[in-house]
Amino acid sequence: MTEHIEDVSIGGEMIRLGQFLKFSGLLDSGGDAKEVIIDGFVSVNGEDERRRGRQLHDGDVVAFEGRSARVKP
Repeated sequence: MTEHIEDVSIGGEMIRLGQFLKFSGLLDSGGDAKEVIIDGFVSVNGEDERRRGRQLHDGDVVAFEGRSARVKP
């Protein structure tokens, strides 16, 4: 079974990880983003990411709790 990755248009060239989690619908609120990132529950391009301010660009894939979203400008 292949994983479904949803493309999410961010309307620009870059977005920060904490913002993208909420914008993409992977999280309901931005307040939750800080905790799940620091606790190591979020990955970017297959690697654990603990920096909320990580800059995401076109093609980056963010995963959280079995769901994935790809950054599109």
